[in-house]
Amino acid sequence: MAEEFDFHPMWESLGMNLADHDMLLGAVGQMYGDMFLSQNNRPKSTSYLDFVATNIHSGRIKEMLDKKEAGEATKIVGSFCVYVPEEIVLACDGIPVGLCSGADWATDKVEEHLPRNTCPLIKSFAGFKLGEVCPYIESSDLVVGENTCDGKKKAYEFFATQKNMYVMDIPNVHDESTLVTWKAEVKKLAATIEEECGVTITPERLKAAIHAVNEKRRALQRLAATRAADPAPISGLDSLLTVQAAFMDDTPRLTGAINDMAAECEQRVEVGEGVAPKGTKRILYTGTPMAVPNWKLFNLIEKAGGVVVGEESCTGSRYYKDLVDESGETVDEMLDAIAERYFKINCAVFTPNDQRMKDIVQMAKDLHADGIVDVALQFCTLYEMESFAVEKAAEEAGIPFMHITTDYAGEDAGQLQTRIEAFLETI
Repeated sequence: MAEEFDFHPMWESLGMNLADHDMLLGAVGQMYGDMFLSQNNRPKSTSYLDFVATNIHSGRIKEMLDKKEAGEATKIVGSFCVYVPEEIVLACDGIPVGLCSGADWATDKVEEHLPRNTCPLIKSFAGFKLGEVCPYIESSDLVVGENTCDGKKKAYEFFATQKNMYVMDIPNVHDESTLVTWKAEVKKLAATIEEECGVTITPERLKAAIHAVNEKRRALQRLAATRAADPAPISGLDSLLTVQAAFMDDTPRLTGAINDMAAECEQRVEVGEGVAPKGTKRILYTGTPMAVPNWKLFNLIEKAGGVVVGEESCTGSRYYKDLVDESGETVDEMLDAIAERYFKINCAVFTPNDQRMKDIVQMAKDLHADGIVDVALQFCTLYEMESFAVEKAAEEAGIPFMHITTDYAGEDAGQLQTRIEAFLETI
C-alpha cells in the first residue's frame, strides 16, 4: 500500500512537516533494513512485521482515519504507557494507539520548554509533537497520560498546551487502599472516554473488548513461550517489534498474525531450528520500555553474538503476562477486573517493588537466560535507582548481570558493543 499510494496529502491535512517527516521515514527505513532485514533465518511469518513497519506512518494512519470517516470508529485515543486500558477505548468504538517516543527529534525546540537533563523518552514525544512528524500524535483526538514518573507528570502540563489531554493518577504503592483508589481512577477514565467518543459503555461492548485484548495477550504469551527453547526460534528484535506493533496495529489482525508466528515458532522448536546456533548466549532484557524505532540495544546484543530471549519491560512481558478476568457481568464488575489486572504491572514507580525483582529472576530461569542486561535511559531516575535492587536479585540467583545507561543516539554504539561482547564472553 505504501508504495502504491501517495500519503503526502493525508499527512499535510494533519498539519505535519512533510519535508522533515520524509527525512524521518528515510532514516527509519534505512535503520529497519540494516537491523531487521539483515537477520539470518527469520521465521517466514515475520513478514507481517515488515508489513507493519512499512505501513506504520502511512497505511495504518489512513486505515484509522478512514474508519472514523465511515463511522466505524469514533475517536483515536493516543497514549504513552501500558497503564492506559485499551479495553475501555475499544468498548467506545475508539482506536487506541501508542504515540511516537523512540527517537531524538526537534531537541532544540523541546529545550525551550523542558530541561535539558530530561529523559530521552519525554524529550522524544515532545519533540515529535513540536517537530510535527508523528501522524499518531496529530491524528489523536485525545491523549491519555499517566503519572508514572515526575518527569512525565510535569511534561504533560506542557503537552496539554499542544493536545487535548487527560492524565490518570497511578498509585505509587501496592495495597488494598490504593487499589480502591485505582479502581475509581479507571472508572473516571471510562466516563471521560464515553464523553469523548459519545458512546455509552454497555456490558456487551466491554465484554467483547476485554476478550479481544485478552486474545492478543494470549497470542503474545504463546509466542513468548517458544523462546525458552535452545536454539531460540525467533530473534529478540522481531519479538520486540511484535510487542511494539501491539500498541499501534489493528487488534484482531495483529492477534492472528502473532498466532501465525507462534505456530511457526512451535514447529521450529520441534525440529530444532533457530535464528542463532544452539548454545548461543541467551540474554534477558529488563528496564525502560523501547518505543519504535528504539531497537539499538537488541541490535547490538544480537550482532555481538547473543540472542535476547525475553523482555521484562513495558514493551515486553508486562504488556501481556496478565489477563483481565472475563467473568464479570456488569460494567462495574468488568471495570474493577480491568483495574485489578493493570494494578499488577510492576512499573519502577512502585515502592516497594519486590515483585518486579521476583519476576526478573523467574523469567531468567524459565527462559534459561545466561545473563541479564538491565537498561535505563539517561536521566531516568526510577530505573537507575532500581538497577541496584535488580543487580542484587541477579547476584543472589547466581545470574550474570550488566547495567547499561544509554539514550537514543548512536554515538555510544561502539562503546556499548565492546561492553556487550565482553559480557557475553564472561558468561
